[in-house]
Amino acid sequence: MGGTGSLVRGLVGLIEGQGSKVRCNTEVTEILVQDRAACGVRLSTGEVMHADIVVSNACAAFTYKTLLPARYRRRWTDAKIARGRYSMSLFVWYFGTKRRYDDVAHHTILLGPRYKGLLRDIFQKKHLAEDFSLYLHRPTATDTSLAPEGCDAFYVLSPVPHLDSGTDWRAAAEPYRRKIARALAQSIMPGLEENIVSSHMMTPQDFSDRLLSHRGAAFGLEPILTQSAWFRPHNESEEIDRLYLVGAGTHPGAGLPGVLSSARVLDRVVPDAKVFA
Repeated sequence: MGGTGSLVRGLVGLIEGQGSKVRCNTEVTEILVQDRAACGVRLSTGEVMHADIVVSNACAAFTYKTLLPARYRRRWTDAKIARGRYSMSLFVWYFGTKRRYDDVAHHTILLGPRYKGLLRDIFQKKHLAEDFSLYLHRPTATDTSLAPEGCDAFYVLSPVPHLDSGTDWRAAAEPYRRKIARALAQSIMPGLEENIVSSHMMTPQDFSDRLLSHRGAAFGLEPILTQSAWFRPHNESEEIDRLYLVGAGTHPGAGLPGVLSSARVLDRVVPDAKVFA
């Protein structure tokens, strides 16, 4: 219970229980290299943190293109990163209601009027379509502690093109949210718009600016055959020693099981080290 927040708290407890520290809101600007091996990181403040190994859970394309200087890269060059095909992005709306929707399940998929056409707009045309398909998440269906008594918590996500679409999300976000709200109100959540008490949106621009995802892609490289399994960025960097990658953009792939599995891989491939950065 407690959602993915419990998972995060558990990981923080594990790290701190081993005598390490978690530093939030601390931007890394460069992975430092000595003798073709990672030896620490440089922060945006100029501070240098030395380490026996470096593990990056940032977007793999961002890790290589932005954090690791080009002179150390032979496989994941800027040209190769630019040629890659990247996954869709997401429009995510988090909201709370002052009433409960007990007929709504924990997980709901609402398919729009098109299937192939919508996928073509997202992946090939890079076009923000007028219609959409939605995934609605209601965690309070399982864990009522995630909202005040008599209230509900939700997020709804809509797959959308990544930033190559050229969409100005500063202008498009609120109209798109309202369109989704109307669709939910007319289907499985009557009276929704009058019952919203909290609201927060994430757009592809947020994936790029806040989460540092290349092109605002939500899941890193698109999992086509030539970018899946062995062909994804490896958990043990192919470029330099003592650099490791985890997360949606690496092997085995995106989704919570894949991301957690990428971290478990490090149990086998990372040698003993004194300091983690």
